[in-house]
Amino acid sequence: MTQLADVFKLNPQGLNVRRAVGVAVVMVVPLIVCKALGQEVYYVSVAFGALFVGLNDPGGKYGYRLPRLALNAVAGALLTALGVAIGAGAWGVVVLAAFVVTLLAGLMVKYGLHGFSSAYVLNCWFLVAIAMPVGFHLSHGHTNALGQALAWLIGAALTIAWTAIVWLARGRTAQAQPVADLIPGSTKPVPLTRPVILFALIRAIAVAIAVAIAFGFHLPDADWMPIACLIAMKSSLQQSTLVAMQRLAGAIIGAVVAALFLLTVDTKIVLGVVTVILGTLAGSIRAVNYALYCAALAGAVLIAEDLPNPTNLGHEVRRVLFTFAGVGIAVVVMLLAGLLQKRSAKTAPAAKAAPVHEGQAG
Repeated sequence: MTQLADVFKLNPQGLNVRRAVGVAVVMVVPLIVCKALGQEVYYVSVAFGALFVGLNDPGGKYGYRLPRLALNAVAGALLTALGVAIGAGAWGVVVLAAFVVTLLAGLMVKYGLHGFSSAYVLNCWFLVAIAMPVGFHLSHGHTNALGQALAWLIGAALTIAWTAIVWLARGRTAQAQPVADLIPGSTKPVPLTRPVILFALIRAIAVAIAVAIAFGFHLPDADWMPIACLIAMKSSLQQSTLVAMQRLAGAIIGAVVAALFLLTVDTKIVLGVVTVILGTLAGSIRAVNYALYCAALAGAVLIAEDLPNPTNLGHEVRRVLFTFAGVGIAVVVMLLAGLLQKRSAKTAPAAKAAPVHEGQAG
């Protein structure tokens, strides 16, 4: 009972209302514009392009921030194009792409915690992108890879333009990292030691297995599995057991919340609003409780992933079951990672001098 209380322990002082307003604006404006233009099919890419590029803002002088924001924008657009292009194709190609993207994201720790965390965010987005074609096909909608990639770039450009306006309004001074509590700001390189590479490989294999089950067997709604797996998984060998439990609890709660809304609401504009609300909530309560933050984030991502194709009770039951399956894969991976950590501690006492990384990504 004490352990459960620790998982959901609240810190009311951590509520960030200013960030909540910012996230709401970033997600509401594209919703209004896409609805007005009759282009709701591009809303998810525009909104998450704006949101995720904003999350990856490293802070500092604008000359330092701009190329890094632009790099995130381009990387996200390329991943969007790739995901949408292959999502409805051969399942082996999808599995291979998911494995490579997840492995590379894990190895980005070489460029510091910020580089790893930025890659983790884009990794999550890629798993959403590969599920888009199936969702649009089931809802008899039409989209294409280039259009979705352009939509992502438009969203990213809105965020970059906004950061420039704020920079000018504040007298062109260096700015602190806006989401330091969400995305670690350290750019200190982390050596790619054997344990680091093995852990990145284990995570990539876990996600690839989840994608293989979802796309290889053509199971309805199984695309929730890889997303839940990645969200629930540890992001580092050093991450505490408490944080791991909070991630697991958050992934499960988020899946149940998403399923309830997808079951009871069949109007896409309302589901879009719910996505905005959950995204805003996630942005504001990160320091209040990590489990609830993970729940809001998972709910927003899962609803967004399935926004083109809200369905019935049978589908929602399967979605929750596949979420549990994805979480189960994550648990197995974390157990293997724990064994790996203990083994590396015995065979390499000097590893403490260069830890994998210590923050929480996402």
